[in-house]
Amino acid sequence: MREIALDTETTGLKPKDGDRIVEIGCVEMVNHVPTGETRQFYINPERDMPEEAFRIHGLSNAFLADKPVFARVVNEFLDFIGDADLVIHNAVFDMGFINAELETLGRSPISSERAIDTVALARKKFPGAPASLDALCRRYRIDNSNRTLHGALLDAELLAEVYLELKGGRQRGLGLTKESETDFSRKTIETASSPPDQRIREPRPHVPTEEEQAAHKDFLEGLDNPIWLQS
Repeated sequence: MREIALDTETTGLKPKDGDRIVEIGCVEMVNHVPTGETRQFYINPERDMPEEAFRIHGLSNAFLADKPVFARVVNEFLDFIGDADLVIHNAVFDMGFINAELETLGRSPISSERAIDTVALARKKFPGAPASLDALCRRYRIDNSNRTLHGALLDAELLAEVYLELKGGRQRGLGLTKESETDFSRKTIETASSPPDQRIREPRPHVPTEEEQAAHKDFLEGLDNPIWLQS
């Protein structure tokens, strides 16, 4: 079973208002295991970059000026995803942008039935809990410390890990990629074409402090017979 974890970065929120895709990141999974095959496309949106969007992903007009337009990468993108299901966090947003770009080129849209929305999965599994990618990384102790800015490939790599946990988890340290030393949550491909602010950072410690443990104990004692205190 082949699936693609996918994420996009854009110039804004609404393709109908002229917003365009500026980055697509794809991570291949087979039988819920990342294979190590990825694709990253930086795209010239043929329009200006609003400041509010730049603050989110750090992709400037100058950086994107010499990147290919969507029409130049569409075949490679479609060939890579093939007929696989697409694992997307908030699928309506990304699918809307991708299909808007395809429509502009007179290409057939991608069926929404191919999308697996991890936001919907998370809300079903954890009703009422935060369902953002960062929140799910914290819940599953997935290191996202190098996510200082949004980046489509980095987010797709994190999403692949989150998705596997949402589907029931996996055993660690069994070489889930072609290169067993690769850790998707710490790996950022650094090339001459990568934005300068998307760089690897050392992971932050996640062991709770004494103050945090004390606060957690106080919280549990305020609950009515919490299962965590039952023996």
